[in-house]
Amino acid sequence: MVGYTVHLYSTNEHPSFSVLTDTENSIEDQQEGSMRVAVQQEDLQLLSKTLQEQFLAEVPSGEFFQIRCAVNKDQLMILAQHPVGVKVDTHEIFAVLEEALQSLPPYQDQPVQCFLRIVGEKLPYAKRSLTMKGYRQVESPIISQDDEDQEDEDAASFSSLALPLSYSTTTDTVEDEEAVFDPLAGTPDLLTNSSQRPLKKILLGAVVGISLLGSGGAYLITRPCVMSVCQEFQAAQQLNTQFRQLISRARSEKDLTALQQQLETTSTALGVIPAWSSYYQQAAELKTNLSGRSEKISQVNKALQTASVAEQKMQTPATSQGELQARQQLWRQAITPLEVINPNHELYRLVQPKLLKYRIHLQTINQQLLAQEKWVKKLADAKGVASVANKWETTAKSLKDWQKVQSTWQVVINALNVIPQSSPASQEAQQLLLEYKPKLARARDRVTIEQLAAKSYQQLLSIASQAKAYEQKQEWQAAVIYWQQALQAAKQISNNSLYYTQAQSLITPYSTSLQQAQEKLILNNSWQQTRADLNKTCSSEIRICNFTVDDKGIIVKITPEYEQVLQSTISENNTQDSEAAVGVANHWQTLQEALTVISENANLPLFIYNVQDQVIYMRTPGE
Repeated sequence: MVGYTVHLYSTNEHPSFSVLTDTENSIEDQQEGSMRVAVQQEDLQLLSKTLQEQFLAEVPSGEFFQIRCAVNKDQLMILAQHPVGVKVDTHEIFAVLEEALQSLPPYQDQPVQCFLRIVGEKLPYAKRSLTMKGYRQVESPIISQDDEDQEDEDAASFSSLALPLSYSTTTDTVEDEEAVFDPLAGTPDLLTNSSQRPLKKILLGAVVGISLLGSGGAYLITRPCVMSVCQEFQAAQQLNTQFRQLISRARSEKDLTALQQQLETTSTALGVIPAWSSYYQQAAELKTNLSGRSEKISQVNKALQTASVAEQKMQTPATSQGELQARQQLWRQAITPLEVINPNHELYRLVQPKLLKYRIHLQTINQQLLAQEKWVKKLADAKGVASVANKWETTAKSLKDWQKVQSTWQVVINALNVIPQSSPASQEAQQLLLEYKPKLARARDRVTIEQLAAKSYQQLLSIASQAKAYEQKQEWQAAVIYWQQALQAAKQISNNSLYYTQAQSLITPYSTSLQQAQEKLILNNSWQQTRADLNKTCSSEIRICNFTVDDKGIIVKITPEYEQVLQSTISENNTQDSEAAVGVANHWQTLQEALTVISENANLPLFIYNVQDQVIYMRTPGE
């Protein structure tokens, strides 16, 4: 059996490992052998772990498999074993191994032997020979008797190099003392740890690189930031060191954005450093630091962008309180992230002047809001009073009610007129004025109508009263004039007025009164001649009679002087007086005839009374 050791050769590009036979090793090489074997063992364990993770990610029952790797005669051997009863798709298992190995550049053009075995069995039940470029496959689900000689040789080699894998809690004992390397030696049994959870799938090509040299027996390993200088770490460390200087040069949002992008790019580059790299812990801390600075710059940038939007909006006057409140919110969003930056922070020098400026803008907005609250309240109050005016308008039933409606609308208009155009409430106030001013005008017109109607109504009542007074005095001409005026006033009251119905109810009686007064006037005009005739008849050297004329007739009353003449003449019997008596008698007769003619002309009864108010003569028309 041939043993091997691992020898490290240092070149300008990558460190490499070569496998030498024991017969070619010198005594000095044998002293270094233990160190080289340890390096190769680390790489094989890393490859085993990588394949194990691939199984956990892609094979349904991958958690039941255990993967181990070994090198025999410059050829990589991979053993996958599982407990009895686990359902296995050999094609899928080998395909997963093939895919994983193809993603590792060191295995290109290298022959690889893959084996499947059940836990506790000595021999594998399937194998595949792979070469990444044009591989050949020999898959034997069951070891046949015909190939017994060849399989015995492979089994012996595999048994000596990759001792039977066990899932017990103890480590298997190697009976063959000449076995050089056991892939399981010194490693815990994964399948006995029930608490272990499947690992996440990783990018195999970026995790490890192992090269197996061909006929020359070289074994090459390349891993980023493991065996060589870590450029990603150095770049990140340099950026972290120069950060204060770079941030001090930033003068604008554009400069901050560029620096943030540089931080993010550098931080992302640190992600390629694997967990087993000596740089990993420092890189993780450095990445956290850079990410934190990037996040802080992002917050500052966002605040600056918000402030830029707020400044742009402030170029035009706000048209509503809601717009002012939105601007207030923008300034608060811009200020809050900047206020948490303490004076020791690199960004403090940049943000402090801006923070002061933003606070002044916020204070301006706050003052505007406070000032506008008065106008907004006045607007709300005006709308409330307008609601009351609308309600009163629908229920007004008198001049007093309409006067109250008018005064209420006037209060609303006055309140809206004082709201300045610079106020956000101005726009709504102007719209309400367009709506409320016509209502005030209608209320004012209605008050005017009601006032005129009330005045007209009172006047017509007064005129009618005068007409009645003239009727009582039988001054029919005046009565007719006043009844005409009262009737005309009743007809002129507007139909929109509350007095309209009352005025309409007076038109009929006033018309009747006017008609009666006109008739009386006509009759009275015809009695004027009667009175003139009566006055002429009753007048002589002495007053003969007095009279009255009305619709009841002509009433004539003898005066005491004339009655005395009649009595004295009739009582005397002398001759001289007889002639006088005849004259008096003739005069009395003539008086009766004249009064009768006047009565007939007036078509009125005639009544003649003596001084004692006794009828001494009576005549009815037509007798």
